[in-house]
Amino acid sequence: MKICHITSVHSYKDTRITIKEAQSLNKHFRNEVTVIAPNTEDLKYEGVQIIGVQRKKQRRLQRILNSTFEFYQTAMSIDADIYHFHDPELIPLGKKLSKAGKKVIYDVHEDVPRQIMTKHWIPELLKKPISWMFEKYENNATKNFSAVVTATPYIKERFDKFHGTVVDIKNYPLLKELYFEDTQNSKKKNVVTYIGGISEDRGLYTMLEALKGLSDVELKLAGKFGNNNTYEAAKTIESWPKVDFLGFVDRNAIKKTLSNSKVGLVVLHPKINYIDSLPIKMFEYMAAGIPVISSNFPLWEDIINTNKCGICVDPLNVKEITEAIQWIFNNPEEAKKMGENGRKAVVEKYNWEAESKRLIELYNGI
Repeated sequence: MKICHITSVHSYKDTRITIKEAQSLNKHFRNEVTVIAPNTEDLKYEGVQIIGVQRKKQRRLQRILNSTFEFYQTAMSIDADIYHFHDPELIPLGKKLSKAGKKVIYDVHEDVPRQIMTKHWIPELLKKPISWMFEKYENNATKNFSAVVTATPYIKERFDKFHGTVVDIKNYPLLKELYFEDTQNSKKKNVVTYIGGISEDRGLYTMLEALKGLSDVELKLAGKFGNNNTYEAAKTIESWPKVDFLGFVDRNAIKKTLSNSKVGLVVLHPKINYIDSLPIKMFEYMAAGIPVISSNFPLWEDIINTNKCGICVDPLNVKEITEAIQWIFNNPEEAKKMGENGRKAVVEKYNWEAESKRLIELYNGI
């Protein structure tokens, strides 16, 4: 079986696409899995063959319109048996591959119709009609594909209505990558960490406000700012000197950062595209053996409270976030137990090694 994954948006180093899915398939089927990715040379990465498609800088709409032609030619030259694509803008490509007699899998990372409602670059009056039209288009398009893979059970429920083969493959951590050595919580400095995209709706300003009520604390901020204006605004906030901004860091740097942290923050605001998501950062904190302070969304509360691995807060309430961080600092033994519980939960159920088996079952079925 010859397998080809395609992304027109993500890096060839993308953790879900290459490190998790392509590597797992490569290892199981013992043959070369190819990943087509934008703006890279052809190379081998972590045992996976990467084929690059060079793309000019284009406006968003122009890029989307050109994606089908640019990537279809490369995909057909590989002549794979199964094509697995990862971006909504590649739906026309998936349909063309299906018409050419290929087996096609659509990997839905995000609930795009709900995500459209949060895009700042779309005028408010157009958000609802665009969201409605895209949802109709996406639902109908999936009928052309052999299977749909979703990143969460919530997204799976939507596609179950339109397709008979929908599997949720959750983006849980790799045990081999994020299994940390035990570290005495009491020996660490008062470091809290946030990893991921950095923006107001991901809790940037509420985290910075929470720092004002804490002495002797440092926030490790790892990731990319949504835009430069947000970065410049953040630097003017009184608590910014307490922040160690790491920028975008690799997997080893994330491991080192979490090893030296007392708590991981995931206080995303109650936006429609976050409430039913499963943020990888939450499970990485758990894998690192540190307590999680998370937003009190029902799905997240169920995970955190059932496994007794952290504290849930109102993500818009700065006082609650401050008090939760301070409680972790003041109660090292209880915090250490939370960390141990979180790691145990990842080892037993929230890990990629378990999810990869379901991906392989899907491929065998196809």
